[in-house]
Amino acid sequence: MSRIHEALKKAEQERSTAPSQASVSFPTVDAQGSGPRSPEPAAAASSPEAVASNVTRYHDSPLTPPSILAPAPAFIRFEDLKARCSHPEWHLDPNTSVFGDPTLSKQGAEQFRTLRSRLHQARGNQKLKTLLVTSSVPGEGKTFVTINLAHAIVRQPDKRALIIDADLRRPRVHTVLGAPNAPGLTDYLRGDADEMAVMQHGPEGDLCMIPGGNEVTNPSELLSNGRLSALLDRLSPLFDWIILDSPPCLPVADASILAGMCDGVLLVVKAGSTPGAMAQRARQELQTRNVVGVVLNAIGEAHMHNSAYYDAYSDGYGALKAPTS
Repeated sequence: MSRIHEALKKAEQERSTAPSQASVSFPTVDAQGSGPRSPEPAAAASSPEAVASNVTRYHDSPLTPPSILAPAPAFIRFEDLKARCSHPEWHLDPNTSVFGDPTLSKQGAEQFRTLRSRLHQARGNQKLKTLLVTSSVPGEGKTFVTINLAHAIVRQPDKRALIIDADLRRPRVHTVLGAPNAPGLTDYLRGDADEMAVMQHGPEGDLCMIPGGNEVTNPSELLSNGRLSALLDRLSPLFDWIILDSPPCLPVADASILAGMCDGVLLVVKAGSTPGAMAQRARQELQTRNVVGVVLNAIGEAHMHNSAYYDAYSDGYGALKAPTS
């Protein structure tokens, strides 16, 4: 019996001194999003399923490439975003900016200031921070409106604006701004780049831009995969306005998909060009969305201050004589 007792005692001692089961550690991020702290050990993984659940939790995050070693922080500060995003040189097309071309700025810039003011007033009655700019057909000037509205916003003290080129079929924002087109939104939506890699900060004011990115064959599917919606939720606290330039709403379904992610929609109509039936169809296409106003683009100077015009478009946001890009 004594030998059996000694054998059992020895086996118990060996078990007590053996290395404990391996545990899984994940880095954590402080509340300000300034970076990872030292890893904190998690509870010992008692089964493969426990480890798999942790891997899935971080792999499915829509805001970072799949990784269990560097999960995205809950939120980031604008200062961190500004420091970590790219700062390429922009060469703004002077023929498309009412704030850079003296021949356009006298009346055009004032119209965009009016548009900015009307949108700010609309905030008193509704949530309005993410804004989609679209048109019924191509060539009505939606990109022109997007870029000049954003420039009007950041000319106010301490205002921040983000332009997202969500026209993945024919991205043009980067062309007008004279900026790189990649990496951009398509690369982010495919999980090939994070939000820091695709974000650009402009040379003037706090204007940022996410370009369209590399060409893809499935734009509607990418816009619907949930990553853009999650990105808007994450970036909204950092900007006063986020403006999305979208494809026209009649030829493809992309604008309707995007409108469902935004607080409001601006519909651009080109004076003397867009058939009335087309404009009506566009409005019907967006009837379940929050269309906050209509921008009448490219009207003649003789009609700029016509009182009949202002009566007829009292629900809109002003007249703009402008290019049609």
